Amino acid sequence: MHLRKLSLINFKNYPEAGLEFSIEANAFVGDNGSGKTNLLDAIHYLSLCKSYFNPADNQNIMHGAEFMLIQGTYDLNGVEELIHCGLKRGQRKVFKRNNKEYERLADHIGLLPVVMISPVDSMLITEGSEERRKFIDSIISQYDKSYLNDLISYNKIVAHRNALLKQFALSRSFDGASLEIWDDQLVPLADHLFVKRHEFISRFSPIFQQHYNYITEAKEEVSIVYESHLEAGNFAATLSSSLEKDRYMQYTTKGIHKDDLVFTSGAYPVKRFASQGQQKSFLIALKLAQFQFIREVTGVKPILLLDDIFDKLDDSRVKRLMELVSRDNFGQLFISDTHPERVQKIFHDIGIPIRVFEVTNGFVKSNPLPAAHEPA
Repeated sequence: MHLRKLSLINFKNYPEAGLEFSIEANAFVGDNGSGKTNLLDAIHYLSLCKSYFNPADNQNIMHGAEFMLIQGTYDLNGVEELIHCGLKRGQRKVFKRNNKEYERLADHIGLLPVVMISPVDSMLITEGSEERRKFIDSIISQYDKSYLNDLISYNKIVAHRNALLKQFALSRSFDGASLEIWDDQLVPLADHLFVKRHEFISRFSPIFQQHYNYITEAKEEVSIVYESHLEAGNFAATLSSSLEKDRYMQYTTKGIHKDDLVFTSGAYPVKRFASQGQQKSFLIALKLAQFQFIREVTGVKPILLLDDIFDKLDDSRVKRLMELVSRDNFGQLFISDTHPERVQKIFHDIGIPIRVFEVTNGFVKSNPLPAAHEPA
């Protein structure tokens, strides 16, 4: 699977752009703020129906414009697929596959798997548990439709339950039977999601360790531990025992919506004790493990997006990373960087052709496609 062409109209700082890609490696180079990352984000949009950086869709429309359009032409197992995303201000987002509109955006998730590695991934370490749950959910949802559907249902039920708890507080009343209606729906969904997350982490952790060892030459011992209220067993009993606290707090305090991942390096929390270089290696290993996991489960090589990842990595780690992602078990690669000479030298040294796009304030100039590597 690879992306052959990308067209943009009024997306972020691009009034209009049309690009044709190499099936191997592509680089967007230019100054900070020129729009390199926006091109990566457009590719992410076509895969997961949303921006990697800004969840407010209207804010991704170019300032002063009334609509945006992102369109990609893919080769999926030898079949051409046209993916279209359109949005007008104040209206709902429209996604189409081969000119046929999706009834639900969730039906598109997983068709075109993608993995993004970006400086904002530091939030996985530095921010709260919500970021780490999103990381788990984004991976599992790309290969398990039932998980995504159950997750959507679970979140809706938690929202209803929370609204009811607030209503109880405002009216200074309590109706246990009404709350039980939501609890009876919540428990089986939570149990299913917990099992899926637990199975995922048990399979994912060894893959992560393998990639971290490769990047760092096995210099540090790291681990990922999954924490959940459901580890205690009977979630229905947990909900019951936390009822008084829920009524006081006016929201559901226990459940898989509070799950977390604990990252450690040498038995110490990565957040507090790891250097910037160690944290970056940790994050890159997480994302490469995400890539390998999705590839093994689905049989499809995700598109890999590397956004400005060379800073804070020493030369040896950069070289090992590039050697790794240029192997046959990786697919199409997109990179952004501020130094065109650095990108070209790295890929020249590992013997992989790369197409370079020079980005200047929302306009793109490209070098010719390598003759032996043009899209079929």
